[in-house]
Amino acid sequence: MDCLEIHFDGKPIYNILIAPSFDGLADEVAGLKGSRRKLCIVTDSNVAGLYLKEVQARLSQVFCQVDAFVFPQGEEQKNLDTVRELYQVLIQKGYDRSDMLAALGGGVTGDLCGFAAATYLRGISFIQIPTTLLSQVDSSIGGKTGVDFDAYKNMVGAFHMPSLVYTNVKTLATLPREQFISGMGEVVKHGLIKDKAYYLWLADQAERIMDRDDTVCKQMILRSNQIKGTVVEQDPKEKGERALLNFGHTLGHAIEKLKCFSMPHGHCVAVGSLAACQISVLRGYLSREELTGLTRVMESFGMPLTVEGIDREEVLEAVKHDKKMESGKIKFILLKELGRAFVDSTVSREEMLYGLDWILR
Repeated sequence: MDCLEIHFDGKPIYNILIAPSFDGLADEVAGLKGSRRKLCIVTDSNVAGLYLKEVQARLSQVFCQVDAFVFPQGEEQKNLDTVRELYQVLIQKGYDRSDMLAALGGGVTGDLCGFAAATYLRGISFIQIPTTLLSQVDSSIGGKTGVDFDAYKNMVGAFHMPSLVYTNVKTLATLPREQFISGMGEVVKHGLIKDKAYYLWLADQAERIMDRDDTVCKQMILRSNQIKGTVVEQDPKEKGERALLNFGHTLGHAIEKLKCFSMPHGHCVAVGSLAACQISVLRGYLSREELTGLTRVMESFGMPLTVEGIDREEVLEAVKHDKKMESGKIKFILLKELGRAFVDSTVSREEMLYGLDWILR
């Protein structure tokens, strides 16, 4: 079992554990500070059929009462109505600040459960048990929680750190191929923004990664966790450095919205990253050969390179309503070179159209 310790202001806040099973889950939760009587596992209808029974049985060793809140799967369920239903269950069952929530599932579950934990009784503890690659390498780490509002992604949210992140790598075996590819969109992003050597390693290990080799996938998750963990430690509330994690998201989120969330998040990040790299080429930061190399890497992971059925003007209009707007300016993330990203608020409308032309073919 690998363990990463996340710190803020020099103090340890929570651990990220990467394990080959759920065997150590109960012991890790039992070791958390504070006395807790009840636990509510929040999960979706798909994950519930796969892992709820086992996780519930293991955590029943730690808590005197373990409940489950199961909601229909899908991004469209990540809204205030679902959170309201969860609040009702917690109130009816008498949950107080000494109790805890557990997010069992992917990014939708983690974001929704985390937001409920952040706001119920002004904040209770919660743990992350991510079961998708996307949540294991990205959304479960860093304390960003939130729900969508009227098709605006993560427009309502809060920063609320988990007490523990417990990743069982074996859950990747049951993950649909499309969702695995979606997770790789965020994985490749980590290499592009912070670690060129990691990016090249991913390219070299593509076949084993896509075969879901346990050893290689564990190494990959660990390195992505280290990269995101380091960024989050330096900037927990996204006032500077943490914005780099939004590489590919400015246009990616707009595309995701316009596709009515039918296109997986990581796929949207992938095409958004290509558009951002096209702008970086236009500015002379990256070479055309490096961009071609990135398209080959993305192809090796089964990622889409283009999007159909979207007008570029609609994308720009959607960007204006994104939460990454600041004082009327768009915070765009570009690459100065492979493995080195930076925030730029001067990307023009023409440059964005140029980048979009590359992916909206």
